[in-house]
Amino acid sequence: MSRKGQSITLSLREQDKTELENLALEFGMMWGDRPNISKLIEAIARHHLIIGKNHDWSKSRIRAVHLAMLSLADIGQNEQAQVIAQLLLERGELPIPLRSEIETFLGNLPPPWRLEIDRYILREQPFQLSYQDARQHIWNFTVRYAKVTVHEKRQYLDCWCEETEGNLDVEDLQHNWSLRLDRIQDAAVSPIVGEWRRSGLAEIDVEMHLLAGLAFAYQAKLEDKINEWLPDKAKVKRVVRGVSNTFWFIREVMQYAPDCVIIAPEKVQALIVAKLKTLCQHYGLEVSL
Repeated sequence: MSRKGQSITLSLREQDKTELENLALEFGMMWGDRPNISKLIEAIARHHLIIGKNHDWSKSRIRAVHLAMLSLADIGQNEQAQVIAQLLLERGELPIPLRSEIETFLGNLPPPWRLEIDRYILREQPFQLSYQDARQHIWNFTVRYAKVTVHEKRQYLDCWCEETEGNLDVEDLQHNWSLRLDRIQDAAVSPIVGEWRRSGLAEIDVEMHLLAGLAFAYQAKLEDKINEWLPDKAKVKRVVRGVSNTFWFIREVMQYAPDCVIIAPEKVQALIVAKLKTLCQHYGLEVSL
């Protein structure tokens, strides 16, 4: 003997009915090939679906989640950033200006080649990268390690490549390249066989001495291997850092030039000396070494 189900009548606006049907479709509550509101309500009643408040996130939580989205986008984790962006758009308390910003972000997603690079990095898959620069020069790189890094508010692909021709860094670091991503208009990216470089970028140890106020104000970085006060020199801090690119390293330390002295290796010290000599020449100062 069949049992009749209980029936209820819902008084809904057409718009609300459409929204409920969309929810039923999203959660697979179907009758044949059509979304079924009754199944949706039944699932809610049985706690198979949980109803939650959509207006209870504080401003600090919204701000933190938004910052996480931006941070992921900055380091090239675009797919994860998109997931968080969609999560934010689902919130009812999202201010209109922030909602517009996030919708703009989702409407200006990176090109396919950039997303492909992000996927290869995530999977630790070596890849071939080819592109043409503004001077019509074609670059081909066999990439065996890469990460997206922000240098001076712009995204770069810092990578270890088999190719070294044209790299002007010191010899130990010539397999490392730092490619500015927004200058690549289009690129061909394809997987290659071989191993991902587990050790990451090539590195050299650079020793520097920090003087005066800089010694006290200096905050250690993840790349620092030694950070100690010199016992035989008052107010001098010795820092040894792993450096993968002397261009970015020199740009950082030159702003502290009076209180930051590069001690070793000599090849990096020579680069700093050359910069200082050029600076003196620009100001008409004579330098005798």
